[in-house]
Amino acid sequence: MTDLKSTAAQIRRDIVRMVHESQSGHPGGSLGCADFFTALYFKVMQHDPKFNMDGINEDLFFLSNGHISPVFYSTLARSGYFPLTELHTFRKLNSRLQGHPATHEHLPGIRVASGSLGQGMSVAIGAALAKKLNKDSHLVYSLHGDGELDEGQVWEAVMFAAHHNVDNLISTVDWNGQQIDGPTKVVMNLGDIRKKFEAFGWITLEMDGNDMDAVIATLDQAKKETGRGKPVAILMHTIMGKGVDYMEGHHEWHGIAPNDEQLQKALAQLPEILGDY
Repeated sequence: MTDLKSTAAQIRRDIVRMVHESQSGHPGGSLGCADFFTALYFKVMQHDPKFNMDGINEDLFFLSNGHISPVFYSTLARSGYFPLTELHTFRKLNSRLQGHPATHEHLPGIRVASGSLGQGMSVAIGAALAKKLNKDSHLVYSLHGDGELDEGQVWEAVMFAAHHNVDNLISTVDWNGQQIDGPTKVVMNLGDIRKKFEAFGWITLEMDGNDMDAVIATLDQAKKETGRGKPVAILMHTIMGKGVDYMEGHHEWHGIAPNDEQLQKALAQLPEILGDY
């Protein structure tokens, strides 16, 4: 578990450095989800960095809230999908590392363009159904923002998945209570998200998304719940900006870049374990 925590810390360093270097991007949600991505790619999922677009005979992951691309790109690079040095190109002209993940650059690890909020659940369900048709026993994972649940398409997809017994799908919601314009309770109160997913017919779990032990345990439990006729949802409580004290819990860091001084403050709080890119 220590190695996973070290990897998550290094990914957080990557995030603040990438966003600072481009002076553009979304550090807050990326930092909050670093533990989840680390657990998923370095412990839980069966995946191949050689990358085959069809994803047969491996687990698949779809990022719906594509604006947190920094954490996704860092995770993919440190998993061996592409060279770490490519992180320097984040959000730059002609880069494969666009602000929101896209497929036309043919970046390994990216199977769908994302960032148009609300669409990722539908994509993940389609992939899960394809696995069933192909008699592929591997699982499909997806990640969504809590603010993203304002989108009606999410709930259409949630209803569809339960009705069609898509029980090879594990969808996680990053429940940090913040979105670009302010706290979710102020912008659009989401109410009891757990009761909503359960009412729609999903098996629903909750976890502390910034506790690596809890993340691993809950993802393992979610895997055990698959194959029982219902899709699985994980409501993941995180802190926006986790690991950088002046960013933590502030919606303003949803989508702004640290300046030179702020970068140094952030890096001073995040240990360099595996080496910067």
